[in-house]
Amino acid sequence: MIKTRGYAVHDPTSPLTPFSFERREPGPHDVQIEILYCGICHTDLHQARNDWGGSMYPMVPGHEIVGRVTHVGAQVTKVKPDDYAGVGCMVDSCRRCPACHEGLEQYCEEGPTWTYNAKERGSEQLTFGGYSERVVVEERFVVKIPASLDLQAVAPLLCAGITTYSPLRHWHVGKGQRVGVIGLGGLGHMGVKFAKAFGAQVVMITTSPAKGKDALRLGASEVLVSKDSAAMAKQAKSFHFLLNTIPNPHDLNPYLALLKRDATMVLVGALTALEPPLQGHNLISDRRRLAGSVIGGMPETQEMIDFCAAHNIVSDVEVVPIQSVNQAYERLLKNDVRYRFVIDMASLK
Repeated sequence: MIKTRGYAVHDPTSPLTPFSFERREPGPHDVQIEILYCGICHTDLHQARNDWGGSMYPMVPGHEIVGRVTHVGAQVTKVKPDDYAGVGCMVDSCRRCPACHEGLEQYCEEGPTWTYNAKERGSEQLTFGGYSERVVVEERFVVKIPASLDLQAVAPLLCAGITTYSPLRHWHVGKGQRVGVIGLGGLGHMGVKFAKAFGAQVVMITTSPAKGKDALRLGASEVLVSKDSAAMAKQAKSFHFLLNTIPNPHDLNPYLALLKRDATMVLVGALTALEPPLQGHNLISDRRRLAGSVIGGMPETQEMIDFCAAHNIVSDVEVVPIQSVNQAYERLLKNDVRYRFVIDMASLK
């Protein structure tokens, strides 16, 4: 076993503190990565504080991992020592079901093994995430990172990036389409960048007029303030696709009214109950669709990274030392970041 240092939380009300644990020695198909940067996802905060229930402690959060390959097993072909590599939300799956055979491991019928707050398959050993020195992962769940990209700004691509890239690709967003990205945060700012790169006309839909200038900088051609009922009514039935990144319960009905006939709104942010009730006529009247999407499979995640390298797309980040992680969590609660915190793991040394 490999002794490893990191930061962990031990119960829902305690701060993250230094923590020592063990990683497995790399097997023939494993990749060992020295973690250079790890993004802070809002999911980390929810899991650490057991907001959704089911949290297991001690917990080392972090599923937006970028680092340098230090060792590979004898059967590994994807990466070699000194390559840059990334690990996202999953580190395993059943590998037998139709979803896994199609490279859609995030929809594994037995459930994927998450990078942290999960148990290793067939074991009681907890998985520990990227707020740590190193990680050992089977090569299927590792992506190769081109050295041309800004590594610290790549980290959030492993969650926020693929979460927005995947639905835009699946629903064939592209030229000639008018696309609305609802909510400008860690997910929304990536949605704007990707939709723009795909050639769509991008409209940022936000409750905050103050975010308009930044939305235009990111690639939006227009800003629609959703609290302005007259502006919303004027743009009814004008969108081919809506990417809804709002993480909190909210009223879907005003947004559905923006869709053209046969158009789709995809939820990627809200994991809890939505309110008020959905009005059926907003779907029925124009044969609209409401769908959901979660991260992406491993082939698509590598595709996304390669697309980012080709188009020079990374996240907007604020880099912090590991010693400031608890303050970063408090700021995250206040939405006080533009648009993603990333931990510089060199600060752990």
